[in-house]
Amino acid sequence: MIDPFERFARWLADAEATEPNDPNACALATVAREQDGRVWPDVRMVLLKRFGPDGFVFFTNLESAKGRQLAETPEAALCFHWKALKRQVRLQGPVTQVPDAEADSYFATRPRASQLSAWASAQSQPLDRRETFEARLLEMAARFPGAVPRPPFWSGFRLRPRWFEFWEDREGRQHHRERCWRTEGGWVSGLLYP
Repeated sequence: MIDPFERFARWLADAEATEPNDPNACALATVAREQDGRVWPDVRMVLLKRFGPDGFVFFTNLESAKGRQLAETPEAALCFHWKALKRQVRLQGPVTQVPDAEADSYFATRPRASQLSAWASAQSQPLDRRETFEARLLEMAARFPGAVPRPPFWSGFRLRPRWFEFWEDREGRQHHRERCWRTEGGWVSGLLYP
């Protein structure tokens, strides 16, 4: 039986050995809903911080656009693209917020500047000028001269894949695509036309 998490781990390790910047970068797609009823997909890059059989974890400001969208519609998709390797992995599934202890643990590993930025940034909100943000950073540095606690509005999300798609480039656009999906008995897989 196939283990898509194991295959993903191998592909990510290959990317870590070949990609010059952020091999853990992935596009996160969420559902945006406006008060007037309009609905559309919204996508941006995030950094994968943890993964395993329980899912794929990334962190963000809960009050950001993606944080609000995930709270309202807890479904998302991730796409990893490693151009140098000519590989891509897509996955989709439900999203849940990680426990506070897990968010605290990860936040404590972040560089101090990133911790202060989490406090200073009203992520996704309009910013009148760069100096306003820089002043907020100075305020947070003064507020937290020692250890910086995790802000209550900052946490992580775990996407638990329903399916994975592994894509490899082939000559003549005859790509190899394999879909793996979760069943009650475990993971099964099948090929897709390129």
